[in-house]
Amino acid sequence: MTKYLFEANYVGEGVKGLMRDGGTKRRDAVDEALKSVGGSLESFYYAFGETDVLGVFDIPDQAGAVALSLMVNSTGAVNLHLKPLMTPEDIDEAAKKTPSYRAPGQ
Repeated sequence: MTKYLFEANYVGEGVKGLMRDGGTKRRDAVDEALKSVGGSLESFYYAFGETDVLGVFDIPDQAGAVALSLMVNSTGAVNLHLKPLMTPEDIDEAAKKTPSYRAPGQ
């Protein structure tokens, strides 16, 4: 499974829904949404400033992550951003590869 960092901001009706339902119910809704694509919630935190909510979850494939992101963002109530997370071992594997590349102008 791939871990993803998620960052989200509530917009318009999303803010009103958060204020009405509270934080725990929104966390539970995220957990249920993740289960629907075979994922699980590792951590979930509210913040203030640039980001309203952030955390980490696991999803078994990119298609599930993209489907969830599209569904959440399509509501217009939340702007969700996902970032796949890599382990140090993932970087070790990447460092062993030697891709071919020519920089512009060279």
